[in-house]
Amino acid sequence: MVSPVSSPPDVPAERSPRRSQTLRHTRRVRALVADLFLLPYLVFLLLFGLLPGMLALILSFSSFENGTPNYFAAGLHNFVLVFTDFRFRSALANITQFLIISVPLGIAGVVALSLLLHTRTGWFADLMRTIYFLPGAVAGPTSVLIALFIFDPQVSPFRGLLNVLGYQQLVDVIQPGHLPLLFTLLGFFAGAGGWIAILYGGLKGIPIDIIEAAQIDGANAWQAALYIKLPAIRRYIIYLFIITFAGNIQLFTEPQLIGASFSYVGIATISPTWSPNQLGYFFAFTDGNFGAAAAMSLLMVAVGLAGAILVISLTGFFSTDVSPN
Repeated sequence: MVSPVSSPPDVPAERSPRRSQTLRHTRRVRALVADLFLLPYLVFLLLFGLLPGMLALILSFSSFENGTPNYFAAGLHNFVLVFTDFRFRSALANITQFLIISVPLGIAGVVALSLLLHTRTGWFADLMRTIYFLPGAVAGPTSVLIALFIFDPQVSPFRGLLNVLGYQQLVDVIQPGHLPLLFTLLGFFAGAGGWIAILYGGLKGIPIDIIEAAQIDGANAWQAALYIKLPAIRRYIIYLFIITFAGNIQLFTEPQLIGASFSYVGIATISPTWSPNQLGYFFAFTDGNFGAAAAMSLLMVAVGLAGAILVISLTGFFSTDVSPN
């Protein structure tokens, strides 16, 4: 006797559409959550980035009479004024020296400390990571005041070393020829901690199996760092270079505050137009030429943007390992 073949139970016709509708709803919710997290950044970018940039662009082509702008009446006059100003060349030379020293030393220091930190585990690594990060919690003007205390041979905790080097007073340390290196040290200790934490996180993402396999094959710590760890955090280092270059070219707080401190006691050690940003500030609030100040600011933005584009194009920063079909 042949038993009847039972037919599969009927599946409701709307089950598949309901599932698709649920998936679409889930995707919309996730996209909405992502947009909400992104919204504060976009608002601040618009208010304090794009809108001031557009205003600076308009002012750079404007002339001013008694503080009243005549929009688009100056043409390229403000840019010509900046380029031909006798202070522009010295400011450009100063910031170039600072970039040559600060960018490679800053990147090398951050990478070296991150690699050393990655070789240690446990509470010591956590403690050192916290210590590295602490100076970054100090605001820029405050860090400048702390630096003045540290650089003063009379009260510095490193006064023995400073005296051996021949420095007896603060004015001996804060000399024009020393400024690029001093600003480099100040910027490194104020901002390196955050980047060390980022690179350390990238190093922690390397699978432990790869490092153990290299050790089994006879790789020492130096070889593991050179052939495994550095390639793994290559993009982090490129991004660090871009941000460091773009940030350092806008140097303002350190020379402005240190120069003002010495001017207050009647010692002219640092020019008030030492950096291009200071020159722009001088144009605006001493000369009253906001058009030239806007042109100076746009030139600094253009240099930083050009440097970023050059580095991205040369390094393939946005390239992926997936080849197109």
